[in-house]
Amino acid sequence: MNTLAASNLVKTYGQVHALAGVSLTVRQGEQLAIMGPSGSGKSTLLHCLSGILAPDTGVVNFGHVELTSLSDAQRSRLRREKFGFVFQDGQLIEELSALENVAFPLLLLGQSRSAAIRQAKTWLDRLGLADKYHNKPGEMSGGQAQRVAVARALVHEPAIVFADEPTGALDQATGHEVMQMLTTVCSMSGTTLMVVTHDTQVARWCNRLVEIRDALIHDDRAIRGAR
Repeated sequence: MNTLAASNLVKTYGQVHALAGVSLTVRQGEQLAIMGPSGSGKSTLLHCLSGILAPDTGVVNFGHVELTSLSDAQRSRLRREKFGFVFQDGQLIEELSALENVAFPLLLLGQSRSAAIRQAKTWLDRLGLADKYHNKPGEMSGGQAQRVAVARALVHEPAIVFADEPTGALDQATGHEVMQMLTTVCSMSGTTLMVVTHDTQVARWCNRLVEIRDALIHDDRAIRGAR
């Protein structure tokens, strides 16, 4: 089981505590929303759990692997192989087409270009973007570009998808469409999903809610999903 477990995470920026001793366990297949006021530490927690940031103290374990004991290069490799990411602005490569953006993680993992392109087409088709293969990010709507980002996050079949404000740049209807696609695909594949959001309607697509205030977990409860 690819359980993600954090124990007593502390992260400071100068005199400010972003995390002040946070412990959290996320089981495989869970869909978890992380909410809290601006500056509460929710994005810092997501980044520590995913190995983007190293906590000052505390431990993060992914299955039998202790992320916090890995080197930067080892954490980068783990992220490429096991994790997928969706960010608020998509962070697609502007010079590449939708097809090339989605294929890119597979190329980094050593797949041939033909195999990577074939798999990228499958995911774009699945997300309703079969007519956007050759469009660059600037030639698509915000919702279409974010669906490309979702396809890129899932194309290598990660164990966990980390989504940081994935609907923050979208209107409500388009944001909910993206969340429906993201949660449905993760549910079908058994992929764990962790979403940082300030939107309670977005959080309702998940089945568990963690609220962070003042760098600590204030509440952790099951919620009724929107589906």
